[in-house]
Amino acid sequence: MKPDEIITYPLMTESASVMVEKDNKLLFVVNLKADKQDIKKAVEVMYEVKVADVHTLITPQGVKKAFVKLKPEYRASDVAIKLGIL
Repeated sequence: MKPDEIITYPLMTESASVMVEKDNKLLFVVNLKADKQDIKKAVEVMYEVKVADVHTLITPQGVKKAFVKLKPEYRASDVAIKLGIL
C-alpha cells in the first residue's frame, strides 16, 4: 500500500491535543488492513520524522486509529502545526 492509502487523515480531538503536548504523540485514522510497520513507514515518509512506537485500536464503529509516538528529537506539535490541526 502507498502511504496516502494507509493514513486516511489526522485526528485532532481535545484528548489528542493533550497527547501532542504531553506525550509527543499524533493520532491518525488509518486503513483497517494496515499493520503497525506499514503505519510507521507511512508516517516517516509523509511527515519526514522518525517514529518511536505505534499503538492501534479499532473502535466499535469499525474505524482503526493509530497512536504514533515520535522519537524525542522530533516534536509532534511541529508536525501538527504543519498539518494545520493545532
